[in-house]
Amino acid sequence: MNNNRLNITLHDKEFKNPLIAASGSFGFGKEYNELYPIDCWGGISSKGLTLHGREGNPGIRITETPAGIMNSVGLQNPGVRAFIDEELPWMKQHDTVILANLGGHSTEDYLTGVEWLNDSDIDILELNISCPNVKSGGMAFGLKAKVAHEIVSQVRKVCRKPLMVKLSPNAENIIDMAKACQDAGADSISLVNTFKAMAIDIRRRKPVFENVYAGLSGKAIKPIALRMVHEVCKNVSIPVVGIGGITTAEDVIEFMMAGCTAVQIATGNFTHPLLGQELPLKLIQLMDELKIEHINDIKGVL
Repeated sequence: MNNNRLNITLHDKEFKNPLIAASGSFGFGKEYNELYPIDCWGGISSKGLTLHGREGNPGIRITETPAGIMNSVGLQNPGVRAFIDEELPWMKQHDTVILANLGGHSTEDYLTGVEWLNDSDIDILELNISCPNVKSGGMAFGLKAKVAHEIVSQVRKVCRKPLMVKLSPNAENIIDMAKACQDAGADSISLVNTFKAMAIDIRRRKPVFENVYAGLSGKAIKPIALRMVHEVCKNVSIPVVGIGGITTAEDVIEFMMAGCTAVQIATGNFTHPLLGQELPLKLIQLMDELKIEHINDIKGVL
């Protein structure tokens, strides 16, 4: 659906609507394209990429919760080079903005991955700083503002693409984290990633996941994610892309009112496989009901 009441601009890129399929929920789009044309999306963020391919975590990877899911996939992906050579050409055949989500377990991994992606046809680089830094005892880059500032600064020096930094809700202080990323040169921020959580198999008397803890996403996290997004929007001057439990047109409007330029949708793609096709029309219908002429008219009204 192409309706200019929904179009937005982010980093000089024209999005037909503010809806982006979030990393980790949409693969590279091929499976969903068998259900509906993925051109419905304003943008698609790739499966989380690492410099070299990964098999991911052993054991159970996903379990349902009363209002969402928990996952411990472990960044299974083909690697940056395989993405550029094998997946990206297919993605570029579709009329949507392409974001490459890049993770890494060391500064060197990040910088090499960025250099490879610089020469590709991606539109935006989304830097995932929730990955554990193996050289610092496994603590994620995105937990402490000082550490995040350092990695984003290093990436900014070599990145020739618009740089979006994806924040973890597990950070010590989400506002300080966002400010640090902005000061380090981020062009925009996306938040939130999954919340650290746990599930126990009481019959086996063991954690459900082999890594014990996993990431919680879905409707359960929406109120907390919305609060964090609102706080960040009030404290930075760069665009913010909201993530967290968004499944309805009402959810999208809430996040836009909180200050977002766009939103990403993750778990909703699993619970409602046709959501990407249906949501633009439902958004227009809700805007008519609320007498909103253009989606940008409500941005940051709170």
